[in-house]
Amino acid sequence: MSTTPTAELARFIADLRYENIPDPVRERVKNILLDTLASAIAGRHGDETQQIRALAAALGAAEEASVIGDGKLSLAGATLLNGYLITAVTVCDVHRPTLFHTTPQVVPPALAIAERDGASGRALLTAIVAGLEVSTRVALGTNYPAFRARGWHSPGVVGPFGGAAAVGKLRGLDAERQRNAFGLAGSQSAGTFAHWGTPTIKFHQCRGALSGLMAGLLAEQGFRASTEILAHTDGGLYTAYSDGGRPEAVTAELGSRWTLEQIALRLWPAASSIQSLITALLALTQAHDLRPERVAEVRIGLSQTVYDMHGTLPWDDKFKALLSTPYVAAIVLHDRRCWLDQFEPARYRDPAVGAFARDKVKVEANPAVEGTAALVEIRTTDGATHVDRRAVAKGDPADPLSRGEIEEKLRVAAAGLMNDEAVARIIALVDRLERLDDARELLAAARHPRGAVAATAAARGR
Repeated sequence: MSTTPTAELARFIADLRYENIPDPVRERVKNILLDTLASAIAGRHGDETQQIRALAAALGAAEEASVIGDGKLSLAGATLLNGYLITAVTVCDVHRPTLFHTTPQVVPPALAIAERDGASGRALLTAIVAGLEVSTRVALGTNYPAFRARGWHSPGVVGPFGGAAAVGKLRGLDAERQRNAFGLAGSQSAGTFAHWGTPTIKFHQCRGALSGLMAGLLAEQGFRASTEILAHTDGGLYTAYSDGGRPEAVTAELGSRWTLEQIALRLWPAASSIQSLITALLALTQAHDLRPERVAEVRIGLSQTVYDMHGTLPWDDKFKALLSTPYVAAIVLHDRRCWLDQFEPARYRDPAVGAFARDKVKVEANPAVEGTAALVEIRTTDGATHVDRRAVAKGDPADPLSRGEIEEKLRVAAAGLMNDEAVARIIALVDRLERLDDARELLAAARHPRGAVAATAAARGR
């Protein structure tokens, strides 16, 4: 095999062993997996979850792969639905440098193949490491500003590579077949920001998971693809989707610097780019015991990019409410918390909350604010002003969630859906994942009786 970015990445995945992975990286990925399961269980409350489940059920009648918090579907159906569940209520991870949600594309195909094959927990963990590392490296190679300027959405474009890496690792693909898997992944790369504000932006993630699954399984059969999907001058990913990209970033310090450690986790179900805002608002609320009736004005400074996406978005449905800076600021100050019940119709249609968001919350693009940082100034009725300049959100690598905080996120997500014993078992199994002889033990714990999603939706009046 020639020395190209795709070939080097394929060789790295083919040669990757559990023993090559540093202990901190293993623990980090276990945290990411536990967070992913929490996100998927929360995703059962998604408005479109039933529609995706119907599509997933139509892909095959077999019951061979577990749906997180539900029963079993076909290999393809479970991969698709799990991918959507993880992202359904916007509480999954984000790789901030490339605005890329990695876990919806990587974890579902890894779980499906590990369960089908009875792989060990150690093999599953290694596969997830492979998928996350490939995802973030391929994403970094896009030269994200140029990539985003063309309207591309990272999860749909880059995501299939991560799924293909995870499947290839579990199936033991050699370097050549793994390279073909990446070529097949790239042939399915798609997804643009034209869908912003609609659930199709989340469909990119679950479709990416299914694409990665197909890429890995087809490459296993010896199916050939481009020998250089990333940097090919005629239709390579970086040429077609960017300005030639940064192919050198794909393999820089490969195996010694783990780019997956840049993945951030989300504590609250809201847009990834306004997590710093929520962090700041909750800090100010707790420090100064702020109440809506005491607030005269809230001024929020965002970067131009974040302002354009979230600064003026209306909150006339759940998904837009999750993305809207004015609404999120208003509801956090009213309820002093941020979880799914803050985004139900009864809350986002509340006249008092709406009036507060329209009349008292002022959002602006501030040239002094960079990336996903936030500047919050709250003036109270007694004339005091309280300020929080928040560079990073809680959950970012610079301010990471502890294992205990992730466990609490799972408990909150599972409330009313799983009992305490079931939650405790999931936590215990993830904690000792590398010691499990069969990963199906974890899948069985994360599964719920068939129809749980439908029953939940019916109970909520959908």
